Amino acid sequence: MKIVDLKKRLRPNRRSETVNVAIPADLLSDLERVRVHLGFSSIEALIRGYVGQGLRADLERLEAAPNLTALIDTLRRHGVDEKLIAVAMREAETASARTRSTPQATTKARRR
Repeated sequence: MKIVDLKKRLRPNRRSETVNVAIPADLLSDLERVRVHLGFSSIEALIRGYVGQGLRADLERLEAAPNLTALIDTLRRHGVDEKLIAVAMREAETASARTRSTPQATTKARRR
């Protein structure tokens, strides 16, 4: 995510809307356990943290996707075999998934 967009997201007075979501009771119990462990003030704050974290990761992947598409098109134009491109894509996705699942010191969401 670009720094400018991130700064906009960190404004305390951002307009918000209420969304009602039905969540299974067992999932709520798990959220409560995790909330206490991570020190969030409420389940809602934990859910906002999870949504924000997942959304930032997805937006980052979406912003990178056009570059990937251009690269693949270029490889095809240069005659690189489709099977080789597919293998490279699988390897890149595996490496990317490992990177996303690696815990980082900055993983903790802002707590409210």
